[in-house]
Amino acid sequence: MSLYDDQKKYENDQTPEELAKKLIQQIPLEEGDVLFEPFRGQGSFFNHFPDNCVKHWTEIREGRDYRVFTEDVDWIITNPPFRIEEGKNCFYSLLKEFAPRVRKGVCFLASGVCFQSLTPLRQKELNEMGLYLSSLTMCNVKKWRGRYFFLQFTKKKNDSISYLDGNF
Repeated sequence: MSLYDDQKKYENDQTPEELAKKLIQQIPLEEGDVLFEPFRGQGSFFNHFPDNCVKHWTEIREGRDYRVFTEDVDWIITNPPFRIEEGKNCFYSLLKEFAPRVRKGVCFLASGVCFQSLTPLRQKELNEMGLYLSSLTMCNVKKWRGRYFFLQFTKKKNDSISYLDGNF
């Protein structure tokens, strides 16, 4: 059974629409920006992308795989699945995959577990790829029972968020 086969879990995993609207407002979108939602689901983010932007989406449940979409875009905005392969947190691997495909940035809604996977070494690797954590917004999602973080990674260097190399 695929991770996408459990309909009830799928519907529960969808981002609340009001939250998606508020988070999109925090992104410095400009007229004509090309936006991509690789895990559209029921469209919580995609349906609220501004009309003055070019919008693309994929959704594996509808036969449109994000790995096949290869256009460069300005922004990737999504609530990525926690796992694509059984048992594997895919947060960082998706950031690495998307980093070279964006002109402006990647915005992910992430759980605390996903956020914790962003180690200093991984931040360094992202920075070397030209992607920098630029902002973090904390929010509560009652149906998911916890804190979530809307992380904006941009191509603009940010000296306000840093990391320390090594282990102490």
